[in-house]
Amino acid sequence: MLFRVIFFLFLAVLPCSQAWSAPTQQRFNDWQVTCNNQNFCVTRNVGLHHGLVMTLSRSAGAVTDASLRIELGGTGNPVATLAPIAPRLLLDGKPVSLTDKRWHIEDKLIKTADSVTIDAFLQQVQEGKALSLANGLQTISLQGLKAALFFIDDRQKRVGSETAWVGKGEEPPLSVPPAPALRAVASAETAQSPLGREELNDLMDYGNERMTNSHCSLDPFRREIRVTALTDDKVLLMTSCESGAYNTVWLAWLVSRQRPYVARQVRLTLPFQPPGEAPREIELINASYDDRRHELVTLDKGRGAGDCGIQTRWRFDGQRFSLSRWYATRSSRSAITGRGQTPGPRCGSPVKHLFGGGDDMVDRKAKEREQLLCRGGFAIAGHADDLAF
Repeated sequence: MLFRVIFFLFLAVLPCSQAWSAPTQQRFNDWQVTCNNQNFCVTRNVGLHHGLVMTLSRSAGAVTDASLRIELGGTGNPVATLAPIAPRLLLDGKPVSLTDKRWHIEDKLIKTADSVTIDAFLQQVQEGKALSLANGLQTISLQGLKAALFFIDDRQKRVGSETAWVGKGEEPPLSVPPAPALRAVASAETAQSPLGREELNDLMDYGNERMTNSHCSLDPFRREIRVTALTDDKVLLMTSCESGAYNTVWLAWLVSRQRPYVARQVRLTLPFQPPGEAPREIELINASYDDRRHELVTLDKGRGAGDCGIQTRWRFDGQRFSLSRWYATRSSRSAITGRGQTPGPRCGSPVKHLFGGGDDMVDRKAKEREQLLCRGGFAIAGHADDLAF
């Protein structure tokens, strides 16, 4: 009971817009927490760590499915030339013992998925100031770790149970509620009749008219028109409109397949408030249509390489597009800003793939950091970057 009272007092400093049924991200001093709509939570240290990153992830429910990783990476580190990190790991200047056989130790990685080992390690470090490496600049600040763990405990309704990381009590593991069920996203029956050449040419001409009447800055000779059959009576018509260094903004319409054409502009609105007070209505940046998954895809690149940014996937239900997935990796310097441009020079230090979402979630050799993935119309959180957003 005491832990709940403390946490409610703690919530007084959090934004009023926090909704437990929606994905959330919070920063506590040098730690950032991201939780998804199934209460899968990830926390890691942020800030100036020189490539030494500690990541904790945990699923909701009675099963204590958790993972702890400490790894050394980052594009600025000559990692291959550095000594193994386990023998050099220090807690407030004193060596950390990692003799338990349930630790998996590699040269630049320390990890475990054993709940008892994780609990013991967290009890050891959560009151400390910093983890560091002997003879190195790499540091994991522990300021905010305890608050981040408490946030996860409360989010997953573990406070007062034996499974809590901070708010431990005597309630059995089965007192912890399961992960919320995902809401299904309806899909329309896909087109059975493909576009014929004459039908496609007519729709392309119609697209040219739409493009001419749109207020777009893109050179007419560089504009593109794409037509995709969604159903037997509707097509998706897309035209490129504006372009920057590596992002192109598209306009899209739902158009009838029969003359006279009836068109309705496609507007994409997120069913939740994204972090950082970003707008819920998003632009169709680098838009495309995935014929295999029957989804409209946008990719707002954070930099030219395309290894960070925001991707969304939308499924057509016969009347409108509904969000099926949303995930992002942020530039370490700034949030992505209007018309898809960002001054951020890099995407942050490497981490491994965290959330198994089938072939949508790809490790990409640990160069991408997954923050939020959306399934069933709501966001699912993955990983945080060096700057809260």
